[in-house]
Amino acid sequence: MNKKKISKAVINRLPRYYRYLGNLLEMGVVRISSKELSEKMGVTASQIRQDLNNFGGFGQQGYGYNVENLYAEISKILGLDKKYNVIIVGAGNLGQALANYVDFERRGFYIKSIFDLNPKLIGESVRGVEIRDIEKLEEFVRSNDIDIAALTLPKAAAPKVASKLVSLGIEGIWNFAPVDLNLPKNVVVEHVHLAESLMKLSYRISSNKDL
Repeated sequence: MNKKKISKAVINRLPRYYRYLGNLLEMGVVRISSKELSEKMGVTASQIRQDLNNFGGFGQQGYGYNVENLYAEISKILGLDKKYNVIIVGAGNLGQALANYVDFERRGFYIKSIFDLNPKLIGESVRGVEIRDIEKLEEFVRSNDIDIAALTLPKAAAPKVASKLVSLGIEGIWNFAPVDLNLPKNVVVEHVHLAESLMKLSYRISSNKDL
């Protein structure tokens, strides 16, 4: 049986559902209707139902959604019921900021090492994670079960490093470098272009002023 193809728009909304449901759990909310959830999230109730129906629905007519159960189901859909070993390539400000973010472990993402070529950084540690010489990258990846590599590199260096990581068997790239990576289709790449996000914010501010 072919796996149902889910649209990118639906996938992009799933982490937001997960976050809101987590907040509801913390507040002690047991159940919620699609209408109530829509009012909190600014998404229509019909959109919520359509999105969740892609994965089985999970709601009960006249009852709504059990918050804890839906939170757990979305966690599974997002793959958060698994553990992922992560490396960071690039130990500059952004790389160190990622290593310092404690919520990653709560979501099942464990940073195993950081790599850089700056001799002043090599041997240092960030929240207990050692910064290693990038020359040790291949040896480390081959000796450890690494699932994801976060690239916080200059754009000139990112494509070569990404290709090397793929050749070592890494199938997930979290790319913060300001360049699009041309990698095999079996490699999952999530681009986080910070400058582009800021430009979108700038556009929206400018558009609001023109109204």
